[in-house]
Amino acid sequence: MIVVTRLNDSHFAINPDLIERITTNPDTTLIMVDGAKYIVTESMCEVIDRISRYRATVIALTHELSSGGHQQRALELVENDTEPTPDTEHPVPLRPRKL
Repeated sequence: MIVVTRLNDSHFAINPDLIERITTNPDTTLIMVDGAKYIVTESMCEVIDRISRYRATVIALTHELSSGGHQQRALELVENDTEPTPDTEHPVPLRPRKL
């Protein structure tokens, strides 16, 4: 999320992945993929810079998590050590389907 400022100086966070386009005429307007429009005090360059920094941060965090002290391991099949008993094989009684 990036934080931008409305014309009344209130701040709000917006998901930059949902911004379809940005226009300036003369106010900077964020047009979302669902058609919603937000007029903000930041310039187009400032909004684009915040989006770039947001995405760089996401990539850096992803790289840090994948190469940091966290060990990744492949998923393995879990073997079932117990044989099914007649009571546990089908906990719900099965009935033939009517044709």
